[in-house]
Amino acid sequence: MNKLVTQVRLNNLQFNANRDPQVYRRTVNEPFRIQAMIGGAGTANVKLAAADGATIAAADVAAPGMFTHEIAFATPGTRVVTLTVERGAEAFRTDLRLDVLEHAWIG
Repeated sequence: MNKLVTQVRLNNLQFNANRDPQVYRRTVNEPFRIQAMIGGAGTANVKLAAADGATIAAADVAAPGMFTHEIAFATPGTRVVTLTVERGAEAFRTDLRLDVLEHAWIG
Protein backbone atom coordinates (compact mmCIF):
# COMPACT_ATOMS: atom_id res chain seq x y z
CA MET A 1 0.00 0.00 0.00
CA ASN A 2 1.29 3.46 -0.91
CA LYS A 3 1.46 6.16 1.71
CA LEU A 4 -0.48 9.35 1.13
CA VAL A 5 2.43 11.55 2.24
CA THR A 6 5.86 10.00 1.84
CA GLN A 7 7.85 12.91 3.26
CA VAL A 8 7.45 16.42 4.68
CA ARG A 9 10.31 18.88 4.27
CA LEU A 10 10.89 22.21 5.96
CA ASN A 11 13.60 24.41 4.45
CA ASN A 12 14.73 21.49 2.26
CA LEU A 13 15.34 19.23 5.27
CA GLN A 14 13.19 16.23 6.13
CA PHE A 15 10.94 17.41 8.96
CA ASN A 16 11.59 15.72 12.28
CA ALA A 17 9.92 17.11 15.42
CA ASN A 18 12.79 15.73 17.54
CA ARG A 19 15.50 17.58 15.59
CA ASP A 20 17.10 20.69 17.10
CA PRO A 21 14.69 23.49 16.09
CA GLN A 22 17.63 25.79 15.33
CA VAL A 23 18.09 24.12 11.92
CA TYR A 24 14.59 25.21 10.83
CA ARG A 25 14.69 28.83 12.09
CA ARG A 26 14.69 31.81 9.76
CA THR A 27 15.18 35.55 10.23
CA VAL A 28 12.60 38.25 9.48
CA ASN A 29 11.60 38.30 5.77
CA GLU A 30 13.59 35.12 5.03
CA PRO A 31 11.21 32.56 3.52
CA PHE A 32 10.36 29.16 4.94
CA ARG A 33 9.96 26.45 2.28
CA ILE A 34 7.31 23.85 3.10
CA GLN A 35 7.16 20.76 0.89
CA ALA A 36 5.01 17.62 0.98
CA MET A 37 5.77 14.61 -1.22
CA ILE A 38 2.50 12.95 -2.21
CA GLY A 39 2.53 9.21 -2.94
CA GLY A 40 0.11 6.79 -4.53
CA ALA A 41 -2.17 7.64 -7.45
CA GLY A 42 -4.94 10.15 -8.00
CA THR A 43 -5.31 13.76 -6.96
CA ALA A 44 -4.73 14.94 -3.40
CA ASN A 45 -6.07 18.15 -1.87
CA VAL A 46 -3.31 19.94 0.07
CA LYS A 47 -3.98 22.80 2.45
CA LEU A 48 -1.66 24.90 4.61
CA ALA A 49 -3.48 26.77 7.38
CA ALA A 50 -2.54 29.19 10.15
CA ALA A 51 -3.28 28.44 13.80
CA ASP A 52 -6.46 30.53 13.63
CA GLY A 53 -7.74 28.36 10.77
CA ALA A 54 -7.10 30.86 7.97
CA THR A 55 -5.93 29.21 4.77
CA ILE A 56 -2.41 30.22 3.75
CA ALA A 57 -2.21 28.06 0.62
CA ALA A 58 -4.26 25.34 -1.04
CA ALA A 59 -3.66 23.19 -4.11
CA ASP A 60 -4.69 19.99 -5.84
CA VAL A 61 -1.63 17.83 -6.49
CA ALA A 62 -1.56 14.90 -8.91
CA ALA A 63 0.14 11.93 -7.25
CA PRO A 64 2.91 11.09 -7.29
CA GLY A 65 3.88 14.72 -6.96
CA MET A 66 5.03 17.49 -4.67
CA PHE A 67 3.37 20.47 -2.99
CA THR A 68 5.69 23.42 -2.38
CA HIS A 69 4.95 26.74 -0.72
CA GLU A 70 7.23 29.51 0.55
CA ILE A 71 6.16 31.94 3.25
CA ALA A 72 8.02 34.74 5.03
CA PHE A 73 7.06 36.82 8.06
CA ALA A 74 7.80 40.51 8.68
CA THR A 75 7.90 40.23 12.46
CA PRO A 76 9.79 37.90 14.82
CA GLY A 77 7.98 35.23 16.81
CA THR A 78 6.74 31.67 16.68
CA ARG A 79 3.97 30.57 14.35
CA VAL A 80 2.31 27.18 14.02
CA VAL A 81 0.93 26.12 10.65
CA THR A 82 -1.00 22.97 9.87
CA LEU A 83 -0.36 20.93 6.74
CA THR A 84 -3.37 18.83 5.73
CA VAL A 85 -3.46 16.37 2.82
CA GLU A 86 -6.65 14.53 1.85
CA ARG A 87 -7.46 12.05 -0.90
CA GLY A 88 -10.74 10.18 -0.72
CA ALA A 89 -10.90 8.45 2.68
CA GLU A 90 -7.17 8.98 3.35
CA ALA A 91 -6.02 11.96 5.40
CA PHE A 92 -2.72 13.25 6.75
CA ARG A 93 -2.25 16.18 9.12
CA THR A 94 0.80 17.62 10.85
CA ASP A 95 1.65 20.82 12.69
CA LEU A 96 4.84 22.68 11.81
CA ARG A 97 6.47 25.20 14.15
CA LEU A 98 7.99 28.18 12.34
CA ASP A 99 10.39 30.24 14.47
CA VAL A 100 11.24 33.70 13.14
CA LEU A 101 14.28 35.41 14.64
CA GLU A 102 14.70 39.19 14.83
CA HIS A 103 18.22 38.96 13.41
CA ALA A 104 20.76 36.29 12.54
CA TRP A 105 22.58 34.63 15.41
CA ILE A 106 26.00 36.19 16.00
CA GLY A 107 28.85 34.37 17.63
